[in-house]
Amino acid sequence: MPTTQFDKESIKQSIIGKLQRYNGRTLEDATDQQIYNAVASTVRDQIMQKWVKYRETDKDYTGKRLYYLSVEFLTGRSLHCNILNLCSTQEYLEALNELGLDWHRIFREEPEPGLGNGGLGRLAACFLDSLSSLSMPAMGCTIRYEYGLFRQRILGGQQVEVPDSWLDNGNVWEVSAMEDVCVVHFGGHVEMVNEDDRIKFVLKGYHSIEAVPYDMPVAGYGCDTVNTLRTWRARAPKNVDETNYMGGSYSRALQEQELASMISKVLYPEDNNYEGKQLRLKQHYFFTSATLQYALKDFKRRFGTNFMLIPEKMTIHINDTHPGLAIPEFMRLLMDEEGLGWDEASWIVQHTIAYTNHTVMSEALEKWPEQMMAELLPRIYMILQEINRRVCLRLADHYQNGEDPRIAKMAITAYGMVHMANLCVAMSYSVNGVSQLHGEILKNDTFKDYYEFMPAKFTAITNGITHRRWLMACNTGLRNLICDTIGDQWIREPERLQDLLPYRDDAAFRAEFAKIKRHNKELFSDMLMQRQKMSVDPDFMFDVQAKRLHEYKRQLLNALHIMVLYNRIMDDPNFTMVPRVFIFGAKASPAYYLAKQIIRLIIAISKLIDRTPRAKKFLRVVFMENYDVSGAESLIPAADLSEQLSTAGKEASGTGNMKFMMNGAVTMGTMDGANVEIYEQVGQDNIYIFGMRADTVSDLYREGGYAPMHIYENNAELRHALTQIIDGTLFPDNPATLQDIYHYLLFSDPYFVLKDFGSYSMAQRRVDQDYRLQDKWLRMAITNTACSGVFSSDRTIKEYNDRIWHLK
Repeated sequence: MPTTQFDKESIKQSIIGKLQRYNGRTLEDATDQQIYNAVASTVRDQIMQKWVKYRETDKDYTGKRLYYLSVEFLTGRSLHCNILNLCSTQEYLEALNELGLDWHRIFREEPEPGLGNGGLGRLAACFLDSLSSLSMPAMGCTIRYEYGLFRQRILGGQQVEVPDSWLDNGNVWEVSAMEDVCVVHFGGHVEMVNEDDRIKFVLKGYHSIEAVPYDMPVAGYGCDTVNTLRTWRARAPKNVDETNYMGGSYSRALQEQELASMISKVLYPEDNNYEGKQLRLKQHYFFTSATLQYALKDFKRRFGTNFMLIPEKMTIHINDTHPGLAIPEFMRLLMDEEGLGWDEASWIVQHTIAYTNHTVMSEALEKWPEQMMAELLPRIYMILQEINRRVCLRLADHYQNGEDPRIAKMAITAYGMVHMANLCVAMSYSVNGVSQLHGEILKNDTFKDYYEFMPAKFTAITNGITHRRWLMACNTGLRNLICDTIGDQWIREPERLQDLLPYRDDAAFRAEFAKIKRHNKELFSDMLMQRQKMSVDPDFMFDVQAKRLHEYKRQLLNALHIMVLYNRIMDDPNFTMVPRVFIFGAKASPAYYLAKQIIRLIIAISKLIDRTPRAKKFLRVVFMENYDVSGAESLIPAADLSEQLSTAGKEASGTGNMKFMMNGAVTMGTMDGANVEIYEQVGQDNIYIFGMRADTVSDLYREGGYAPMHIYENNAELRHALTQIIDGTLFPDNPATLQDIYHYLLFSDPYFVLKDFGSYSMAQRRVDQDYRLQDKWLRMAITNTACSGVFSSDRTIKEYNDRIWHLK
């Protein structure tokens, strides 16, 4: 393992020197932000030394490289993890302590990059960390969003969105790469011209946007590899601006600048209107076009114009359908810019692009109006039409019937829409699900017809998380205990966490494990007080559901159970239970009405409990505002129970379940996504499984659902809790506030909340019983940590490489 070239004394001198040179301040009169910048710049200097050396080596690299395209990279704060990956933690901690600096306070000054929102982006960030740590050449590519999704505030018991302007103080980790600025075209029309006895398609009358790259280094753990996360910023071409300024058209010039910058302004602009949908389409094309232009430029620098070598030297991996326009854009570049014929370009694309599907939810399988595509990207639309024509011809030949209804279902363009998932499946050389169950659902349901048509390209690779951030960095107490107990080989080989299994029967180890968990609860309570002036009792059991707010993730199931517990406490003076705090972390999309109503329900339940002295002895409900990576890094190590409640067959994998498990939380979940594989790892005695299985859910959907009213009529506890939603218990002044939730559950319930409630409630009774037996619970918790190594993203990346990428 390489040793750092930055010792304690040089780190101290660097921090002091940077404050003097850049701010004219001493340590005593510098602000926290200035001190953070000085510390982060010192770490950056260390990374830059490695990056320069790595780039020099990379210039002569003639092997294969990966371009990983994702609309999100939820990186979280970089300072702590960069220090960790540089193997310099001890040096920096000693230096900061000797300078009298509180490193927790310094780390809090770093803004959370607004480059992602949820599991999709967090997975991409974990993948980059593992790619670097495993010394695989890769570049992550996305948009440099000026604003993240939004900052969530809870005002008047409701979610309120405020801008997430994370770049206000700059980003110390990024450097611009002006030599790679490229131009992306929108609009216009296509003309056919005859050039050298060859028909060529030329785009005319378009408007241009410049794509400016900003690179963030991604240092591998204890190795020399430093890969790159490249983010693209949109700006108006300078020549247009200068012409307008010189002509006195200042307002027009400013307007063009503003229109251009909108492309990289905000993550996930609202798409419930035409303009918002069009902006999203622009975003997706913008960063895929810029990335492919750069990838092709780099290929030509290394290998010349023998483009048939591309599949051997490059993999373009599209993370869900958002970057799917890479397919027609790659075709366009190869044909229109490099002069290849259709067959050559198509062969290259189909042997270079790989696709990961992340959802079976129909609304998330992207579709774009053909008219919008034709107007905004006319040449791309032409290519899509030709791809569709050829795919449909192959399908007609395969089915020996051009009228077979499956053809329209599998078409790229059909019924006035461009179907991006069909495009990605038809034109990539690999299609993978992100858990074993998800992979089977893709083959047997979502893409059943395509699987029967081209089965060889389908596979499943279970997601993973980087144990460096999600255990080593965020749970230092547990990390140190593990190293003291089994050594540090697990850091390089996380599967070696299995060596902890015998220690679950060691009373001293269990006691130390429990001590660390309680300390983590205290740290979380301190963080909560700092963030939203709330605290929690570390003697309570921590029951956590932290994930995006969506109907299928079933926060409603959790909320109804809390109401049932409340009623048991209030109706029976002899009732007792393990004191439990239910902690929710979730953002609802601004236009997602029902999700925002569910947040209102959770907060209303919290207030009901807080004003009831008897209930407060046993119950608390906490809703974390603005749940983000930093909040997760504090919450996850403190959790006792991990709630993974998705309707079976709806969650592709999940990665939160893995993070909680790795930190010693026991899972309460359905047999869905990676929960299935967690169950296989820990065994039935160390996880709480409830509810219908995916095949039963699928059968119910085929039958048209079920009758929620029947369950309402036959479950008195559930009926009481549902009635309280509308009888004034939660909102005395306006009992109808949440009536839409009530009606939704009783007359629709598409994700079977009431259907699974009885099973869920019984599983929760077992949780209460087991938690009272602390030795039993600790054995379960330790088993979960010990069995979590297989869910490291290092294992995931090795599988991707063995099956799909073949990087050297």
